[in-house]
Amino acid sequence: MLRGAVDTGFARVDGSLALLVQRSDQTDKALADHETRLDNIERNRWPLPALAALTGLGSLGVALYALVAR
Repeated sequence: MLRGAVDTGFARVDGSLALLVQRSDQTDKALADHETRLDNIERNRWPLPALAALTGLGSLGVALYALVAR
């Protein structure tokens, strides 16, 4: 009787461990997917210094136009 209870307990623990391994694998896949998507977003975004330079040039153009238009 004790042997059956021990076997049942081991089977339950083994099943729980298998479920944890499966969930860990799914989490690893989701994390890898998110890292890939984040890398793509970071690669395709405008760098802030370039945007600041373009804004500055635009402001300079508007200021020069206002000066010349007088």
